[in-house]
Amino acid sequence: MPPRSEEPRRDATGSRRGSSRSAEHREPGVGGISDARAYTPRGRTIREGGGAARTGGGAEQRRTPRSSRSGDPFRPALQVLDGGRTGATRAGRRETAAGGRAGVVRTVSARPVREPFDDEAPAPRRRPGPRRPARPAAARRPVRKPRRPPKLGDPRRRLRLGTLLVLALFTSIGIRLVYLQTVSTPAYADGGLPNRLAVVELPAPRGAIYDRTGAPLAHSVEARYVFADPTQVKDPVATAKVLSPLLGVPASELAAKMRPRKLPGGGSSQFEYLARGVDIDRAKQIMAADLAGIGVHRDERREVPGGDLAANLLGFVSQDMNGLEGLEAKYDDVLEGKPGRKRYEVGQGDLAAPIPGGYSQTTPAQPGSSLELTIDRDLQFQSQRILSDGMAQTRGSVGAAVIMEVGTGDVLAQASFPTYNAADPAKVNSPADREDAATSFIVDPGSIHKAITYGAALQEGVITPDTAFPVANTIQKGDTTFRDTHPADGRTMSIPGMLAFSSNVGTIEIADKLGKDRLIDYQKRFGLGQPTGEGMPGEASGRLLPADQWSDSSHGSVPIGHSVDATPLQMAAAYAAIANDGTYVQPHLIKDVIGPDGKKKPGATPVTRSVLSPANAAALRRMLEAVTTVDGPDGRATGLAAAVPGYRVAGKTGTGLRYDNGKLQPGEVGSFIGMAPAEKPRYVVAVFVWSPGGEGGAVAAPAFREMMSFTLRHYRVPPSATNKSPKFEVFPH
Repeated sequence: MPPRSEEPRRDATGSRRGSSRSAEHREPGVGGISDARAYTPRGRTIREGGGAARTGGGAEQRRTPRSSRSGDPFRPALQVLDGGRTGATRAGRRETAAGGRAGVVRTVSARPVREPFDDEAPAPRRRPGPRRPARPAAARRPVRKPRRPPKLGDPRRRLRLGTLLVLALFTSIGIRLVYLQTVSTPAYADGGLPNRLAVVELPAPRGAIYDRTGAPLAHSVEARYVFADPTQVKDPVATAKVLSPLLGVPASELAAKMRPRKLPGGGSSQFEYLARGVDIDRAKQIMAADLAGIGVHRDERREVPGGDLAANLLGFVSQDMNGLEGLEAKYDDVLEGKPGRKRYEVGQGDLAAPIPGGYSQTTPAQPGSSLELTIDRDLQFQSQRILSDGMAQTRGSVGAAVIMEVGTGDVLAQASFPTYNAADPAKVNSPADREDAATSFIVDPGSIHKAITYGAALQEGVITPDTAFPVANTIQKGDTTFRDTHPADGRTMSIPGMLAFSSNVGTIEIADKLGKDRLIDYQKRFGLGQPTGEGMPGEASGRLLPADQWSDSSHGSVPIGHSVDATPLQMAAAYAAIANDGTYVQPHLIKDVIGPDGKKKPGATPVTRSVLSPANAAALRRMLEAVTTVDGPDGRATGLAAAVPGYRVAGKTGTGLRYDNGKLQPGEVGSFIGMAPAEKPRYVVAVFVWSPGGEGGAVAAPAFREMMSFTLRHYRVPPSATNKSPKFEVFPH
């Protein structure tokens, strides 16, 4: 840009505010203090301006006073635009524009034109004040060129590094945001839930117990329980009077529960059960009464439609639906359900209700599985009725009856006496009244054990169906004499005759030929000495006398069913093996397990084993028919009272003893076990009756007849061809 001149300022008297030695010749490019003072901020020095400085060197230039410039506010801009013109032109213009205070003239010495890019920097402007004497030119320090600024680093590298850092920062923030929105969302969302959540237990119904036809024997129904908060009950006596007729509980008992009570750990009780299993209608009446401190909540009640029907089998549950006895206890883990839970958000105060669209989590309750038994409800009812009617003839008696299906091992009925109402198990004379006699009643089986002895002898070839030999009236074994109730007087007696008259002597003689080891082996094969595994809890195993513990008298007592402990169920299963062509089938009660989804899963497969050959089993069945048919000049068979009209029956009577905790009990155990139709048995019925007065024998056979008759009709079994019944000769010639 072309340099322009600048007039020095003047004071009010017209004198110059600069050096008075402006005319002094100076070396070009070297300025003094006066030059610095002659600098004008709005322009350049005078010597940078007009042509006089460039041409004349020392000629003075007049400058328009400051007051003249104040009239033209655009003067400084025009001076800039005139920077390329000569000094005379500018001076003329100044003279033309001059006005006001004329005659005020300031002279400046000519200065060399300073190029815009000269290294010498212009002198700084000084404030007005006493001037220093100017130093001679020779003494002035030469002007140095300014240092070059240090070379800066490459900005591109810094930009790249900064960009990478920014990208890394935003990437970290993005990853964190994604993590919070996806992975950690449940944790943060659930952070405050406990303060506004309500939890409701969802009860799981207990599984039912059905008979083989699907009829319910025990099942659960929805009910309510009533509770009290003693701290909220205002008047326990008045409240109890209102609740007593609704709950059927004495008012005094209710009032006692509602009175304040201190807990062992400190504090007051805030929850007391008043009643469990209350009907829903009654619970609604209680809620309508709006009693302070009284509440109602969902409960479950076990119902037993038959009352005492199969009660000794089914057992019962506690108020908390836990099995305590019988099948309810044995299969408690199968029957019980798994409670569910519902958690949801609720409002506060008056808005304590589920929040629509709020948090809600439900864990569904899993109902328990159900059991389908092999029991036939109708058959169970009749067997219990018949047994109860027969036991009415005795006092303080214990009875048991078992009905089994041949070939499958299904227990169709299992009755006990005494019995009880499973819906109210506390109302019994003794806890023993709730026991299942068929699996817990241990007796000397007596003469019904003889079928095992004869079956083993047939299988081992010791005897045949045609065997006959003289039988004395007594036989001595050790210090014991064994007698027959029907003396043979030494006559030759057939095997069917020995069974018909229940000969002890003949049976002991056959057992002597068989040997104790083989007899014990067959006892085990027929299922004695160990629990059957039917499914009842606490089933007794019975006891067999080991061979090394036999005394001399044991050779006489064991073959005829003494010195042997067995249960009615064990003996029924042994006769079922004879009826099943010699194959033992484990008795069982569980037919199917029904899952919550309704699917059936068969029960455990019963254990089976061969005991007798089919031919020997058939021969033994034929010989056992003599017990219910022989009635002639030689005497009457022991089991005529068990005969079923229209059907061939094979079976055996028995008279045994009962031991309780190792002590012999008074009286006798009368029993009868039989099968029908004898030509192809379908069912086995066993009846045991213990009576202190010894009347059991008079009850067992008639009870068998009624039970077997009803069973055959119930299942519509065709009558036997009685004209084909065998004719037995007790004393062959």
